[in-house]
Amino acid sequence: MIEVKHLCKSFDDKQVLFDINAVFEKGKQNLIIGQSGSGKTVLLKCLVGLFQPEEGQVLFNDRDFTAMNEKQKKNVRKEIGMLFQGGALFDSMSVMQNVMFPLQMFSDMSKAEQITRANFCIDRVGLEDAHSKLPAEISGGMQKRAAIARAIALNPKYLFCDEPNSGLDPKTGVVIDKLIEEITQEFQITTIINTHDMNSVLEHGDYINYIYKGKLWWKGDKTNFLATDNPELQDFIYSTEILKRLKPSR
Repeated sequence: MIEVKHLCKSFDDKQVLFDINAVFEKGKQNLIIGQSGSGKTVLLKCLVGLFQPEEGQVLFNDRDFTAMNEKQKKNVRKEIGMLFQGGALFDSMSVMQNVMFPLQMFSDMSKAEQITRANFCIDRVGLEDAHSKLPAEISGGMQKRAAIARAIALNPKYLFCDEPNSGLDPKTGVVIDKLIEEITQEFQITTIINTHDMNSVLEHGDYINYIYKGKLWWKGDKTNFLATDNPELQDFIYSTEILKRLKPSR
């Protein structure tokens, strides 16, 4: 579990996040949504330690990440997996080499143990026949699967996903969503997903945090998301003609 308490973040004289309080549960898909410029990406970067907030706390299982020194933070980061928006695979490395990279950098495993773990992760995401392929030799969806395999290589307690459906067709996006859901539940990971994909929200939003102008404006889940009477969230949800057809009558 990750808990955020009274978190504030500014850049120069501009405050971007205002008194954010949120809980991200273990074994659940915890979504952060909001318009571009709302502060959701800044919040995500504060959670993983890329930005240091001026006020507030980020607690990883009751450990205050914001108060740690760099050595202590490094130990916590070993428990974190990252799925970047574009996948961020190394072009010159095979799928196997990409997945082994964090094991080589951050684990004490022997070479044989690293190979066993990498094979397990690659097979778990359904890339049994792609171990030796380069990223350019596989599809976008397969690249995303490879990136997920790399993200879980260190058996993380926490998984951060930045726009996991970015650049994927809708059908492939559904497959990736389902894979993240399965991995989250199977390994009981605290998964935090920064997304604007409405299908992801409606199908997989165990906990949903809507950020509006730097504030946590609404909290809920997929069961009450469409029925909200929050006007700003309604404007965000029903921003296209297709989604307006889903809007419940009052």
